[in-house]
Formats: sequence, C-alpha cells, structure tokens
Amino acid sequence: MATTYGSAGDSGTGRDAATAHAWAALGGRPELVTRVSYEQDAGDVLRARLPVRDLARTAVGACSLAAAELSAVRSGAADVVDAADVPPVRVSEGAVATAFHSERLLRVDGRAPANFAPLSGFWRTADSWVRTHANYPHHRARLLAALDIPDDGTRDDDALAEMLAGELATRTASDVQDLVYEAGGLAVALAPSPAPSDGPPLPLVESHRAGAAGQRRLSPASLPAEGVRVLDLTRVLAGPLAARTLALLGADVLRVDPPQLREDADTHTDTGMGKRSALLDVGEPGDREVFDGLLASADVVLCAYRPGALDRLGLAQETLLERHPGLIVAQLNAWGWQGPWAVRRGFDSLVQVRTGIASIEGEGEGQDMDGTAGGRPGVLPAQALDHSTGYLVAGGVLRALTERQYDSRGRSLRFSLAGTASWLMHGLRPTVPADGRYDPRRWMTTSLSPYGMLDHALSPVRYEGSPRAWSRSVSRWGTDSPVWR
Repeated sequence: MATTYGSAGDSGTGRDAATAHAWAALGGRPELVTRVSYEQDAGDVLRARLPVRDLARTAVGACSLAAAELSAVRSGAADVVDAADVPPVRVSEGAVATAFHSERLLRVDGRAPANFAPLSGFWRTADSWVRTHANYPHHRARLLAALDIPDDGTRDDDALAEMLAGELATRTASDVQDLVYEAGGLAVALAPSPAPSDGPPLPLVESHRAGAAGQRRLSPASLPAEGVRVLDLTRVLAGPLAARTLALLGADVLRVDPPQLREDADTHTDTGMGKRSALLDVGEPGDREVFDGLLASADVVLCAYRPGALDRLGLAQETLLERHPGLIVAQLNAWGWQGPWAVRRGFDSLVQVRTGIASIEGEGEGQDMDGTAGGRPGVLPAQALDHSTGYLVAGGVLRALTERQYDSRGRSLRFSLAGTASWLMHGLRPTVPADGRYDPRRWMTTSLSPYGMLDHALSPVRYEGSPRAWSRSVSRWGTDSPVWR
C-alpha cells in the first residue's frame, strides 16, 4: 500500500525537511511547504547507496510547489497569496521514478533508443579508472585523436573500443584526463570518496535580483506559465528538461540551436515535448537580427553554455539583464561557476566520477594490493543529477516569475550539476522506501510525433488542477520558424 508523508502533520514539523531546504534555496516562503505531500508508490526503484530517491522527489516537489504558487498568484484571488490560497501539491514517487528514467523508457515506433555510445563508459587505466563521454561525433573524434587512435572508417566500434582499452591501460588516469581535455574531448579520472575539495561547498542555486524594473507583469491565466515566452538555449538533458516542464505549464518555449551543432534525435524526442525547435546562427547578421528580436520580447532565457561562452557574442548574463529589464536569465553548467573546472565541458556521468559518487556507488572502495583503484566504479540508478537539476531550474524560473509579479524586476539564476551532486552527497538524509510493486506504465502515455509513435513518460510535476500531459508533441529538430506564437 502506498504511504503518504511530508504533509502538515508529519514529525511535528509541518513540513518535509529536504523539501523545505530546496524550497528555501529557491527563495520560497517557508509556510508554503505545508502544501506538499508525497505518495510512496515506487518501492525502492531508485535504490542506491546515496539518497537518490529523496533527491528526485524533493526536486519535483519544490518545482510543483513553485508552479502551484504562481498559479495562485495569477488567479487574481489576492495581492499576496497565503498558504491556503496555494493549490495542494501531491507528488507521486512512482511518477518521479518514471520521469527520471524517461530517456530509457522512451520508445519510438517500438524502438528503444541507445543512451550511451560504445566509446562512452568506464575504462581501466594503469593506476585507476577514467570515464569517457563520446556520444556526440565531435567528442568521439577528439577522444580518439588525443590518444592517436586512427579512425579512418575501416574499423568497427568493437575494434576501436579494444584499441582504446589497450591505450588507456598504459597511461595514468590523470594523464588521460589532461590529454583528452587539451584535445577538446571528455574524459574524467575517478575521484575517491570523499573527493578532494576544489573549494567551499557549491550552492544549490545562486539567485540575484536585477537592478532595473521592466514592464512584464503577467495577466490572470489558468496555467502558471501561460503567455510566458521562454528562449531555450540548452542541450542534452538538464536544461531541456527544465524547458519541457515550463512548456507543460503553458509557456511558449522556443529552442534555438546553431545549425552546425546537431542534436541527437532520440535525446531531442525525449526532452522536446511541448516545445518548438528553430535554427539560428547568431554569428550571421541576418540570424542575429532575428535572435535579438526574440530576446526583446522574451520573459525567460535558459542557457547551458559554459561560463564566458556567450560573452563574445554580447550575450553575457549581465548584458542581457541590462538590455532587457524584467528578463529572467537562468544559467546552468556542469561544474559550477568558479574554479579551474568551471570552464570545462561536462555531463551528468562525468560529474558523478569527479565528485566521488562513482566511487561510493561502485563495487568496492580503497585500493588493491598493487596500489591501483579497487572495484569497478558505479553509477546512480538514473541520470539523477540532470533530472533533479532540470526540475530545480524550472522551479527557480517559476519562483522568479512569481517575484516579478510584485517588483517587476528580472532575475539572475545559476545552477550546476556539481551543486546538485554536493547536496545529494552532503545535504540529504535517506528515508525508508515503502513496499509495493512499481509499474512505470501507470505514468506513461502514447502520442504521435514527426519521429513516429511515441511511448513516453508523463511529467511528475503535480498540483491540484495541473495539466497531466503536454498540449503538443515534440517538433522535429530545427524545423520550426524562429517566431513567438
């Protein structure tokens, strides 16, 4: 039988501690947390040594509460909403678990996508382990080039993997990490647990109010993000998941990519529900003029480029906020915003390796008798850093929209996968999962798309009156006009 907890009577506190922490990080009023409860109906499907289930449900709970709060604000019932005005939030852990496996559960005309390429994964080195990420063709090419492995089209993936394994076994993990990074590829050496610290603990979110007020107050609406224009400049999982969530809640989300940097079709299919997708080369004058026109009437910009990557195009966060009063700019990256790793490319799987998560979740810790790392590294049961960060980003944007209703000011928001990892490792206490059978089909649906018939996960974001599914399916990547609806 499912168990409900985190509601107003629990533990004498009136709120779930983890949800209260996430909600406070998003700037929410503490008394609203009493509106959130959770239904334990997923058993231990997200079982891990670290409290992944608690991370997942809390991120969704905080996002759902942010949606409920904005819904109450836009209903026009009161100038300042009280807790009683906010629709109750009841999050199903079964829906959360299903959504956190969305890229694995997706079926396109019955076909299951491949989530990791053959050259992506853990490899033994002379002294430890490294994890590579070679899902995209340019990352694959740079990895092989860095290690002088010829890729002339005469070898299949199995042969290249054998050559890669042989080459990595002759080098130290730190040497591989540095060599591949210098070549523009992705390989990260396994960190022990606890991992060496690069500085103070990373925050879950950094939020700053912009100085100038704008004229962007939202009118009453039935959905919290109805009429909100979101310019989505993100790729892969965390950012697109945030944008997908805002689209569910009524936002007009337009994803814009450079034409020369294609997205994986299956990844786009999973994360593109409810959104439109256009191509613009902002380095070309005509496309830049179109892009600037989109910016001029956008409410939100989501950006997942590394620190400084957009500065040379005049699109630094500070510049955007100065030129467009009332704009909300949410940025996310892999490694945080300070320190030598901030400018590096990164993905969920690589952050798990460097933060020590892979050592904690591995088959064994410590060292073998010969001094090499013992036991194969492990992984979280889902891409939990990506998914949790995505819901936190969406929640942060919704909270910023709520605050903008009162002060007309924009917001600067910053998130990172490493910040979410820090919270998972040091800020959460696990709760005991309920017994019971878990069937993901309860939280899946079928829809027709340009890619074919899709079996896909529903959003776990829930509050009383929330939409269950997206109003439109995914667009084919890069085929929509770069205009607002």
